[in-house]
Amino acid sequence: MSERTLVLLKPDAVRRGLIGEILGRYEAKGLAVAAMWFGTIDGDKADAHYAEHVERDFYPPLRAFVTSGPMAALVLEGDSAIEVVRLLNGATNGVVAAPGTIRGDLSLSNRENLVHGSDSAESAAREIALWFPELG
Repeated sequence: MSERTLVLLKPDAVRRGLIGEILGRYEAKGLAVAAMWFGTIDGDKADAHYAEHVERDFYPPLRAFVTSGPMAALVLEGDSAIEVVRLLNGATNGVVAAPGTIRGDLSLSNRENLVHGSDSAESAAREIALWFPELG
């Protein structure tokens, strides 16, 4: 079943020069880039993207991190894109993420964990509309 999902390559991925490495993993798996944006977001965009987390204790440092530098936002599409991206990304905490996953191979952090991927079809629709309203 072909579907779309949102992926964020966070500021740590950009700072470390890992955009090509990470994007290559998604493409090698068979996912296609449907849209891409590159830039630095402000606090309002971070708050809109992470709306369900804004009131949580861990959010202020997360907000500071995602607004700290440029990132890439991608819409990837392909068969079972949401599940495929989540599996390729690995567990949120890079310390415990499985080897062979993006986080397992390239991250040692829970917060600076390189990537975000939509967790459901509903989240993907909301996030894609936020980042790429022209695709709606």
